[in-house]
Amino acid sequence: MRPRVFALVPVGTLEGAKSRLGGALDAEERHDLAVRLLRRTLAATTGLPAIAETIVVTPDDEVRTVAAEERARPIRQQSQGLNRGLAEARDEAVAAGADAVLVLPMDLPFVSADALEAVLAPLLERAAVAATRTPLVVLVPDRHGRGTNALLVAPPGAIEFGFGGDSRAGHAQCAAEAGAAYVELTDGPLSVDLDTPEDLLVVQELSPEAAHAQ
Repeated sequence: MRPRVFALVPVGTLEGAKSRLGGALDAEERHDLAVRLLRRTLAATTGLPAIAETIVVTPDDEVRTVAAEERARPIRQQSQGLNRGLAEARDEAVAAGADAVLVLPMDLPFVSADALEAVLAPLLERAAVAATRTPLVVLVPDRHGRGTNALLVAPPGAIEFGFGGDSRAGHAQCAAEAGAAYVELTDGPLSVDLDTPEDLLVVQELSPEAAHAQ
């Protein structure tokens, strides 16, 4: 039986979004960039049949409007902080019958349905071979090898979310403590995020067309 995977996309407020890009973009440009990145992310998750539903958790009214327009389910974040917001979204996913959750930031310029398929592949391959109760964690680190740019967890509560700082090491440790099978995918399109002026230059070097589209 194919596992039901829910994508969880956490988004803060658009006002002041991407402030670390302030040296390269003004406030309006950063806002527009954030909206375009969000729409691109949701197009990838909602366009992938292996993802049953996409949940966007945010305190921002505009973000919830965009999420609804892109066929995702918006929920208003009640708590403070990224990891607490993700826990709220995970609870919603579990209540809807999720077998796994895929946590995806909205600032990955090269996100696509094909890139997400690579993250889901270990889960789908395992399900096709035999049923197993061993938890699974699939992680895509950022290009610096410290952060987490995508995180698949099956079952959804197998580990706690620890985004922020050196989250790659933290999530790997949590997976080990939970006795989970751990898969790390490096150097793919999801390893690039867009957070600093240096990141903008990297995107432009890798794909000038993609940089222009941002």
